[in-house]
Amino acid sequence: MTRRLFIAGNWKMNLTLAASLELAEGLKHAAADVADVDIAVCPPSIYVQPVAAALKGTNIGVGAQNIYFEKEGAFTGEISAVMVKDTGCQYVILGHSERRNILGESSEQVNLKIHAALAIGLTPIVCVGELLKEREAGLTEQVVCRQFDGSFSGISADNMKKCVIAYEPVWAIGTGVVATPEQAEEAHAAIRKMIEKNYSKEVADVVRIQYGGSVNDKNAKEILAKPNVDGALVGGASLKIASFMGIIKPA
Repeated sequence: MTRRLFIAGNWKMNLTLAASLELAEGLKHAAADVADVDIAVCPPSIYVQPVAAALKGTNIGVGAQNIYFEKEGAFTGEISAVMVKDTGCQYVILGHSERRNILGESSEQVNLKIHAALAIGLTPIVCVGELLKEREAGLTEQVVCRQFDGSFSGISADNMKKCVIAYEPVWAIGTGVVATPEQAEEAHAAIRKMIEKNYSKEVADVVRIQYGGSVNDKNAKEILAKPNVDGALVGGASLKIASFMGIIKPA
């Protein structure tokens, strides 16, 4: 089955407001003729609204980098799915390895956030991936399966079809080391089998699985050519128009 490729830029904790708007404006023009690939950018939360306003009516969607699972309340510093949707977002990144491994976020917390995102109509981009020591120990599939099961607990088949999964080997994020196209394809194929096992082949054929981990304009074409790789969740390379478009164009 042919799945529409999806390239999303995770700006992480980078850029000023002026730089964010400059990047958004530049991408708006650079990607104006891209018609067969889904594109999104995910700025820091305090810049989401102005970036969404700048990109309104274009072919570039906007996402948040995280949400809290409650609708409202005494949760200082958090933002809800309702708030994110209200700013003009269509997507939200959940369970990124930096949140799992630096901030101690569990798959159970990610699961609550997925439910909250789907309830308000946001598309979750759910990240899974192993540490270097886990890969070296041959535990990649076991770790990813555990994260998958915990993160998607109680998600219906219809809602699963609305989710995007990003496989991001932690050892390849921000290190300059990238999984080989063969390693990426192997992990993506394993994830698709997990979806089929937990749901059905129909669902597995629909869900898009992005690759994340030091994707750049030099390696993107070969990685994106793999049959189970349906796009990329891009970090540092999404902060410059030339390098981000260098990933979008091959897609």
